[in-house]
Amino acid sequence: MAKKKQKTKKTITDQPQVMEHTVVETKKPNPEDRWEIKDRNYFLINNKSPISYQIRSSNVYYFDEEKGYERELKYTTNMQTPFVDEFPKGSESRLEHIIFRNGSLFVPRNKQTLQKLLSLYHPHKNKLFREHMPVKDAENELDWLEFEIAALNAAKNIDIDMAEAVMRVEIGSKVSEMSSKELKRDLLLFAKRKPRLFLELVTDENVQLRNFGIKAVEENLIRLSGDQRTFSWGTTNRKLMTVPFDEHPYSALAAWFKTDEGMEVYSNIEKRLK
Repeated sequence: MAKKKQKTKKTITDQPQVMEHTVVETKKPNPEDRWEIKDRNYFLINNKSPISYQIRSSNVYYFDEEKGYERELKYTTNMQTPFVDEFPKGSESRLEHIIFRNGSLFVPRNKQTLQKLLSLYHPHKNKLFREHMPVKDAENELDWLEFEIAALNAAKNIDIDMAEAVMRVEIGSKVSEMSSKELKRDLLLFAKRKPRLFLELVTDENVQLRNFGIKAVEENLIRLSGDQRTFSWGTTNRKLMTVPFDEHPYSALAAWFKTDEGMEVYSNIEKRLK
């Protein structure tokens, strides 16, 4: 006789399966992970070049993110680390000065302790001095050139009213005495010297409104009180607006011109200025 096949019963449970999640701790990057052994040059910031300039080689601190506290730094001739807490106990450290000559300091590849102190840990890095990095410097120079080109192109195509508004921010009321050619020349020079600021000004919608307000005051159509707190009509002395505390008067006036009341005053002044 043929044997009957036995049916296997599957047990179904209503209990959900619990997935185990492994928590991976992200290790904070060590400043020395990508360190390259090579000669390095350092320069004082802002093109300063005194005959000699000494920066601190002791009594300075670095906040260690991994350890969570400040660590004392010291440059010595007989230790292999700038961290005081890594000096051998009971040892005597011989402090060494760090001196820039004519604004620069060359540190050869065999002086790794000094290089790491200056490049990675010194609190005055990028404040008093910086490391010369050709690739990064080239990138920064390229960015600056692109800003300069954009600013000069904008200055070339700008209309005379905007040109006057931008230059008034830079040189003040003298702009009213300049001819159109003088204005155009100084505008291009301004765009070349300060391209970032120039581009910010030409895209600032309040620049023309501030200039409009200044011209209205110069023409005595409106008046600004001696305490720089109140604008009023020049003929009737009727109060127009009060300058909010800690705001520049002409910036506040520019913002006020956008209100319903301010737009009416703006239209009135515009007709008189023509």
